[in-house]
Order: sequence, then structure tokens, then C-alpha cells
Amino acid sequence: MRIFVTGATGFAGSHLVQMLLAGGHEVFALVHASTSHQKLMTHPQLHEIAGNLLAPESLKTAVAQAKPDIVYHLAGQAYPARSWQDPAQTFAINTGGTANLLEAVIAYGRPRTIVVTSAEIYGLVTARQLPLTERSAPAPRHPYGVSKVAAGQLVPLYWERYRLPAVEARPFNHIGPNQATGFVVPDFASQIAAIKLGQRPATMQVGNLNAQRDFSDVRDVARAYMALAEKGQPGEAYLICSGQPVSIHYLLQVLIELAGVTVNVEYDPARMRPADVPILYGSAAKLQKHTGWRPEIHLRQSLADALDDWLHRLQ
Repeated sequence: MRIFVTGATGFAGSHLVQMLLAGGHEVFALVHASTSHQKLMTHPQLHEIAGNLLAPESLKTAVAQAKPDIVYHLAGQAYPARSWQDPAQTFAINTGGTANLLEAVIAYGRPRTIVVTSAEIYGLVTARQLPLTERSAPAPRHPYGVSKVAAGQLVPLYWERYRLPAVEARPFNHIGPNQATGFVVPDFASQIAAIKLGQRPATMQVGNLNAQRDFSDVRDVARAYMALAEKGQPGEAYLICSGQPVSIHYLLQVLIELAGVTVNVEYDPARMRPADVPILYGSAAKLQKHTGWRPEIHLRQSLADALDDWLHRLQ
């Protein structure tokens, strides 16, 4: 099949593209040179198409050129903290960009479309509300979360109005190789790899290690996107998660153990975020019921692969 992917140079997007190519598909990747995280891999079935989520006509041209059977929309402003620095730009990219893409998809011919949002839409929750499900009420605590709520709400609207077979994917935290810093696991892994290689002192400054989050391997998440493209119900939203809360402290312990180093961990008050939700995890029951998806890669393996990735980069 012919597949159109936005965000192909990003973390999850790069893994999704590799899986699609391995499955024999022809992939057309939308690339915005000034914001791409990395270069596309070289492959005879992978084609780069220049475009911009904020330029509707360029999107229509790109989709028409790709002639896709399936569209995966992963591109966006992915950092909650950055959304406070430029809320309007975050909305423009994440919400307006999604609307622009859906319009381009409709103009081409309504291929099946997966819109990736985020579990960050849920915000501060209580223990009674856990595990989160697709029916849990969003209560975002930053502009990024609000932008993703709005992007997700476009999915059922475009299904009802235009019969566009779009599905919303709401992933929780995902980890693994190729992830940029700015998130907890690559921040830890990059520092520990540098310590192991003797590139920095064996001291790390950390924030809140008690928070518990739901982590999945990025490759399992990419498989979930593909499962939703095949079996997800149009207009519906699906959580992608492990269903198991894990403390940030545990992640740090395992990475240090895997590296075989001794690290002096110092708590930095400046890194403590009072708005942190103490515990957050979800249920993937709906995803499992409708597609048969289940996570396959163990958390420890994900952490080992992330650490190996950073050791390779720093060497």
C-alpha cells in the first residue's frame, strides 16, 4: 500500500516508517526541513515530500502527490513545557495543522487516517479515576494538552460530517532508541551514558523521582498505530498504554544498573514541578478488544535499548 506519514523524522515516526517499509509498503514522508529531528533513512520505497502543516496548499499538493491508502499524522509540537513559551504556535501546529491535514486528506479522497494526540490531555487526576480510559474527561494543565484535546475532537467531527475514516490514537509515555532529550528516559540515559564513557562527573541532578507513569516501548506504540489503521473504528479514540504505573525512581535505578556505574544522585529543587501528577496510568482494553494489540517489549529491554542508543551516539 501507499502510506503518507507526517512526523516521519520524529521519535515514534521513525520507528513507524521502518516497520512500514519492512512490511513492503511504499512510504511518502512529509518533511519540513527546519523542524525535522533527523534525516530520513535511505530506502528505495521511502520518498520525501516537502510540506508544512501551516501551509494548507502545500499539504494538499503533498497528499495528492502521495496518493495514499493510509495516512498517519504524527507531526506536531511535542513538548508540554515549550507550549508555555509559545502557546499560540503550539495551537497553530497541533490543532490548526491537524485541521489543515484533514482538509487535505478530504480533498484527495478520504483515505483511512490515524491522528496521534496524547494522554497529556488528562491532566491532574485522582486515584479513583484510574486507570484512565477513553471515557475519562480531559482536564489538560498546559497549552500542549489543550491543543491535543482540540486536535482529537476533530476526528469524530470529520467522520460525522465528511465520513472521513479517521481514528484518534492517544499514546501514554513511550520510550526506546532514537528519542531526543527533553523527556525523562533520554535525559537520564544520555547522562548515564556520558558517565560510563568518562565524559562527565558521576553526579546527576534530578527532580521528582516519586511520580509514577505508564511507559510503553515506542516500537509497541508504532505497532498499535498500524493495528488501528487496520482495525480501529472510524471516529473513535484509543488509548495506547501498558496499564502499569512505574516510578521515575525505578527507571533511574534500572538505567544505572544496566550501565554498571556508580552515580551520585542529587535532588535539584529547581527541577521539582509542583504540578506533577503523582500517578498516571491507563487501560488499553478498548485497543486490545478492537485490534488484538498487546505490548510485546519488556520495560527493561526498552531501557537497555535507550541506553545503548545513547552510548552509540556519544561514542
